[in-house]
Amino acid sequence: MIHFNIDEEHAILTVCPEGALSEQDFARVAAAVDPIIELQGELTGLIIHTKAFPGWDSFASMLSHFRFVRDHHRHIKKLAVVSDSAVLNIFPHISAHFISAELKHFHFNEYSDALTWLQANGQNR
Repeated sequence: MIHFNIDEEHAILTVCPEGALSEQDFARVAAAVDPIIELQGELTGLIIHTKAFPGWDSFASMLSHFRFVRDHHRHIKKLAVVSDSAVLNIFPHISAHFISAELKHFHFNEYSDALTWLQANGQNR
């Protein structure tokens, strides 16, 4: 399951994956964030905040995740990965090759630092 919050004032989406991710999780996030992207043209940032990557509940869920990334990455200026997970710690290095957002890793307890980084140069909203 993905818990998420959208700070509409700063156009920042925070996702907190807990437990195996499902197709419905990505559909819910897309339904909430797409109108903001439509209205503002982009998100200032996305925070992925989790202790460990929970995986997917099915192959279809993994494909939904990849489609979500494909359909949204061009509309996100910055991506902060806030996690101590070994898998997510290397994510910025790997994904920099196919995601257009500026990426930065933060330790799990550095959420406020990640938020500050995302909001820097994004105060125009």
